[in-house]
Amino acid sequence: MSTARRRIAFWGSIGLVMTAAVFAVTRPRPVPVDFAEVTHGPLVETLDHEGRTRVRERYVVSAPLAGRVLRIELRPGDRVAANQTVVATFAPAASSLLDARARAEAQSRVRTARAVLEQAKAQREQVRVQSQHAVDERDRARSLEKIGLLTAEARQTAEAESNAMQRALEGAEAAVQAAAHELEGAEAMLVEPGSRAGVAASTGATLSLRSPIDGVVLERHRESEAVVMLGEPLVTVGDTSAIEVIADYLSSDAVKIKPGMRAIVDQWGGGQPLEAVVERVEPAGFLKVSALGVEEQRVWVVLRLTQPADTSTTLGDGYRVESRVVIWEGKDVVRVPVSALFRQGARWTVFVDEAGVARARALTIGHRNGTFAEVLSGPAPGARVITYPPEGVGDGTLVRAR
Repeated sequence: MSTARRRIAFWGSIGLVMTAAVFAVTRPRPVPVDFAEVTHGPLVETLDHEGRTRVRERYVVSAPLAGRVLRIELRPGDRVAANQTVVATFAPAASSLLDARARAEAQSRVRTARAVLEQAKAQREQVRVQSQHAVDERDRARSLEKIGLLTAEARQTAEAESNAMQRALEGAEAAVQAAAHELEGAEAMLVEPGSRAGVAASTGATLSLRSPIDGVVLERHRESEAVVMLGEPLVTVGDTSAIEVIADYLSSDAVKIKPGMRAIVDQWGGGQPLEAVVERVEPAGFLKVSALGVEEQRVWVVLRLTQPADTSTTLGDGYRVESRVVIWEGKDVVRVPVSALFRQGARWTVFVDEAGVARARALTIGHRNGTFAEVLSGPAPGARVITYPPEGVGDGTLVRAR
């Protein structure tokens, strides 16, 4: 081979190697993506919102009158029996302290009451003497009548006088007792708080407040002994076996919810969601400011559990749950993951994998939830779609499984 031919073959080989190297460097590489399939299966459309549990019937045991409540030993969670368990012991309040003026007035009333008592006793003694004299005169009249020295009319007059004086003696005795009671009342005003007489008076008549239902103590408003006012709450009790769920939905969502709809209570702490049913949608809404400062009209929706919770886990009052009200349910629909959907203009679109190449396909969707969307027209079941398509993926992009 001549020198010229060898030179041409050498440089030709170098050119082929460089061309292959440039092609290898500039050749597009497949983008790693995640795939999912369009499938047949059930689809449930729900309205989801955070809710909380609530005891259906709760009872607040309050003070029936102003007085002193002894220390409440029951704690939240303790079991109570209807009309048996004493939840609080109520006693009248102790006497209050007297200032100098009030004490002087009370002492003056005591002295007056003692003088009235002494006067009543003196009058009683006077009437007793007169009554005894009338009795003696009556007895003498009876004796004289028997021997004919006194007429019947005179004897009857003596008996009437004796009876009248007996009634007067009874009245004088009653006046003495009334004066004695007045003195006791006046002396009671001077009883010092904490004295033995005051303690005896305040603890002489206690009232035991008993639980109105079988259940547990939910809240203890008072623990230590204290003086309370009429109607002040002491203990709240309720039956935790009768639990309902409440959630404040937007009013625009609440109009879609009707009593009797199926509901699901999730994220309550157990392994499986709990079945429930919409018991009522309250007719009055209320204004609530969201965490972002937006004013929203909310409506309370009450769910009744139709499936008891796991026996190993007990739901209590005020526990956080996730409430989901089913507004549509399909048993066998064509569905696509919502993570594969994106907007292209005014239409929903997905990227379909065709032999390692991403192809944009428009589709029409119906009902959807947070996981799947119903496919009314578009890719058939079994088609592989790209979920969460990255920025570098477009129509015709080479793709591969991540």
